[in-house]
Amino acid sequence: MSLSNIINIAGTGMNAQSIRLNTTASNLANAQSVSSSEEDTYRARKPIFQVLQQAGMDRDWSNVDLDHDVGRGVNVRGIVEKEDPLDIRYDPTHPFADEEGYVYYPNVNVVEEMADMISAQRSFTVNVEVFNTAKTMLQKTLTMGQ
Repeated sequence: MSLSNIINIAGTGMNAQSIRLNTTASNLANAQSVSSSEEDTYRARKPIFQVLQQAGMDRDWSNVDLDHDVGRGVNVRGIVEKEDPLDIRYDPTHPFADEEGYVYYPNVNVVEEMADMISAQRSFTVNVEVFNTAKTMLQKTLTMGQ
């Protein structure tokens, strides 16, 4: 595996974690938004990651070719809405209450979102460190002949 592959893998990891951070920030921003119907209520979103080119998953690993048989990074395959139930509260005095007096809040768990945010931030930081280490190694390799 070349250092340029490592830089590309770290770059895809940083991109994926940026999307994860943006999704989490959107969930937190809408955590207390209200609606008068179940259909119009915001639902928490989560990104789905996919390994790029995961060739060789079911094979003999004794003769692995690192340039062709390992993953090439991560891709965000899509962003899905969580299926957790909405938070429905009875508050007939609320301006957004429906005919029966219920107000609909998103299915956003703030504690879970904060944990996701910390995890994504740390994963992003690790990818930055990998990127910087590979870049330094490439620069030192170029100066070896001087």
